[in-house]
Amino acid sequence: MGFLDHSTNNIIVDAVLTDLGRQALARNDGSFSIYQFALGDDEIDYGIVREFGRTVGKEKIEKNTPVMEALTVGSLGLKHPLVSISNEFLTHMPTMTLTAKTNPITFDRKSNVSINSLGIEIASQTGTTIEYDLIDPEIMIEINHLFLGIVGESPDIRYTDNIAVYRFPTSQSATGDAITAKIPIRLKSFATSTFNTYSVAGSSYIRTYVKIIGVNSGLTKTIEVRIS
Repeated sequence: MGFLDHSTNNIIVDAVLTDLGRQALARNDGSFSIYQFALGDDEIDYGIVREFGRTVGKEKIEKNTPVMEALTVGSLGLKHPLVSISNEFLTHMPTMTLTAKTNPITFDRKSNVSINSLGIEIASQTGTTIEYDLIDPEIMIEINHLFLGIVGESPDIRYTDNIAVYRFPTSQSATGDAITAKIPIRLKSFATSTFNTYSVAGSSYIRTYVKIIGVNSGLTKTIEVRIS
């Protein structure tokens, strides 16, 4: 959904179902149910606050920020979800980073190696324990279903643009200041005609991406994948 018009004192909400939601509704078997929602601030440029200060910057964001229309493609919406913290005594947010051990990931279709292990770490830069509500017991992994999969896993969702979403467990360090995961990414078999269709113009490889999202922290990281 999106707030379409905030030039007046009225807030108009444009709410639409994604393509996947419409498919569920079209089954008409009583299984369709909206049981949760999430909010995000994809359109907000917080650099305006740094440039003009909290008071003037906030006013400029509220009055001048263009708001995107609600999207029906689930993989394109809510890139920056808002985070809820239950600890009322929390005085500051920790500085956390999500890093990938390999970037970019490369695959050679002529090689016998069809699996690459992607190492992910979410860590507190200050070395302090990560707030409980920000610990990611799982990460969300978005990959192109035409070319890639995850060994031993099935996607939770497959969007109409062939983006598949997986949930993958993480491990927490004993000190509580880092979360890690090793993701076995699998190269799928596909026809040479498909390779030629999706290859980068003037090059002999396909460029696609793996996106990692922390379920609770909301941290994201996009890793390039090259298939030659």
